[in-house]
Amino acid sequence: MEATPRNRSTPGSDRKALTIGAVTKILQREFEDISISKIRYLEDQKLLSPRRTPGGYRLYSQADVERLRTILRMQRDEFLPLRVIRQELASGADRSGSPQGAAGMRRAASVDSGGGARVTLEELVDQTGVRPELIADLKEWKIVQPEILDGEALYDETDREIVKACGELARFGVGARNLRVLRTSADREAALLEAAIGPALRSGNHNRRKEAVENLEALTATTHNLTHLLLVRDLRKLTGEDR
Repeated sequence: MEATPRNRSTPGSDRKALTIGAVTKILQREFEDISISKIRYLEDQKLLSPRRTPGGYRLYSQADVERLRTILRMQRDEFLPLRVIRQELASGADRSGSPQGAAGMRRAASVDSGGGARVTLEELVDQTGVRPELIADLKEWKIVQPEILDGEALYDETDREIVKACGELARFGVGARNLRVLRTSADREAALLEAAIGPALRSGNHNRRKEAVENLEALTATTHNLTHLLLVRDLRKLTGEDR
C-alpha cells in the first residue's frame, strides 16, 4: 500500500489534492471492488496521469477522481474494454446523455463491431422518427449505405445513428444534398488512416491485425478530436469570439 506523504507546507493546489489511498476510499462508496492496485493498473494503461510529488507520491486532483469514476462506470455499466474507454476519453465525448444512447453510439462507431441486428426501413423510421423521404435522400447521396438482402434494404446501428444525426440537421434546413461535403471529408479521412494502418490491417497475422484495429480506433478518436478543434477554431472566427 502506498505510504502517505508527510504533512508539510505545500502550494494551494496540493492542499486540495488527494493521495491514492484517499481516492480509493472515496470511490469505494460506489465501486466496492476498487483497490489501490487497480488504480495503479489503470495508470499503467495510460488512462490517467496523476501528478507526482518530488518524492514520487501520487497526488490526484478532483478532475482525476472524476475521470476514474467515468472509467469505472464504463467498465461496470457498459462492459467496455480498456481500448474503447481510451478511445472515448481521447475523443472528449460528452457523457452527460443517457448511458444506453451513448453505448449505442460507441457500438455504431466501432471500426470492428462485427455483426449486429439489422432493421428494415419501417423499423428505422419508428426508431429514429425521421421521415422515409429524408432517409431515401440519404441513401441516394450515399450518406447511409444499407445492405440489400432479398431486395430489401436493411440498416445497421451505424446507419441508425447517422440517420438520427441527419434528422437533427434537417431541423435546421440542412438536407442530404448539403451533407456531401461531410461525406467527402469522411472519405478523405478514411483514406488517410488507411494509408497509415492499411498494411497491418491486411496482415495474415492475427495478433498484428488485432493490434492494427486497436491502433485504428485510437487514431480515429484522435483525428475526430482534431477535426472538432479545427471546426471550433473556424467557428470562433465566424462569431468573432477570437478577437
